[in-house]
Amino acid sequence: MDARSDIIVVDLGFGDAGKGATVDWLCSPQADIDVAAVVRFNGGAQAAHNVVNGERHHTFSQFGSGTLNGVPTFLSQFMLVEPISLAREARALEAVGVQDPFDLLTIDGRALLTTPIHVAANRAREDARGDNRHGSCGKGIGETAAYALERPDAPTVGDCQRPDVLARKLENMAAYYGPLITDSRHGFPEIVDMVDMYAECAAVVDIVGPGALESIGARGRLVFEGAQGVLLDEWRGFHPHTTWSTVEPSNARAMVSEIGRESYVLGVTRTYTTRHGAGPLPTEDSALGAVLPEPHNGVGEYQGSFRVGHLDTLLLRYAIEVCGGVDGLALTHLDALERATTAGTPIQGVDRYDGCAGTPVGLIPVGEWKDLEHQAALTEALRAMSAVRRDVPAEAEPFIDYLGSEAGVPVVLTSDGPDRADRRLRAGVPA
Repeated sequence: MDARSDIIVVDLGFGDAGKGATVDWLCSPQADIDVAAVVRFNGGAQAAHNVVNGERHHTFSQFGSGTLNGVPTFLSQFMLVEPISLAREARALEAVGVQDPFDLLTIDGRALLTTPIHVAANRAREDARGDNRHGSCGKGIGETAAYALERPDAPTVGDCQRPDVLARKLENMAAYYGPLITDSRHGFPEIVDMVDMYAECAAVVDIVGPGALESIGARGRLVFEGAQGVLLDEWRGFHPHTTWSTVEPSNARAMVSEIGRESYVLGVTRTYTTRHGAGPLPTEDSALGAVLPEPHNGVGEYQGSFRVGHLDTLLLRYAIEVCGGVDGLALTHLDALERATTAGTPIQGVDRYDGCAGTPVGLIPVGEWKDLEHQAALTEALRAMSAVRRDVPAEAEPFIDYLGSEAGVPVVLTSDGPDRADRRLRAGVPA
């Protein structure tokens, strides 16, 4: 592998596997990698990437998770940018010792703008679904993407520099969503106030055009930080419990290729399976969840509960396949093996699923790209499946060997705790 290969970090589950902590480590002195910038390549303000370094803890949303190391962030054209949350995050970063966070931030002007109108529409739509909610975070991400698909005048970050243009676009959006929002319990600020606020954002943030990534990358390696998990991907996840974002690394690979460089895809996975909110989770076990509590993952009003299940290698192999393969694995939460065993509820693996008719299933079939009928059928099939569990190694080294063998991908980085100091480098990581 070329020593200049850029690293793409992608979550192989339903999210919350430890992408942020992995990116933080890659950007730290311990990794000894010359990182020029962290590039966010999907998602928006709904991301919650927890990074712990000693007494410092920050939950990254839009800033890249290398920020505590002083590494700049580039929000690519594939991001959905929410300036109000961005300002709150900048203040939180200042509180943990980051000076002038906006000086570390560059945004592609083509990135879509998430506004309070999107947020109000998102929450009104989820409220209307009642018990059939899709598992949205309630932060307007889906509405931002859906509106842009229907309307060529969807606002972008670049519009923050053009107040008259932005005002017209926001007025059109308010009219479009009026029937949905008016009868709901949600609202949004006056358009003139939003325009003023976005103008202030444009005054402090470096907004750039096409071609900026190549000049940023000329200063060193790029680390591409994904949001959510591949099993929530808009086209490869289990519809409709998905995100409106391409989570698998095709967009990141394309950006690397466009600037004439090579990429190394690092897939992040836990020793067990988790997901937030609605949707299938074949290995779910409330007893395991009780012994593996999550201090940074609670219940969201729209997102729902944090759920825990045993290691699902069928889903892991599916995720790797829809990624077009990955080059290495970062395996997190190794400490959970001992904690679960000590509590009398050891983590187990999956040999297969058993369907309603008793037919064993050992492979999740990958359909054509953008075939949502296939993805919806997978969702219903997974709901009907029961996971056939088996014992797996309860000690770290044998478990690492087991997982690497099951996935067909080497484990190159491990962690046995939340702190940066808990990460361990293994042979084969890109250097």
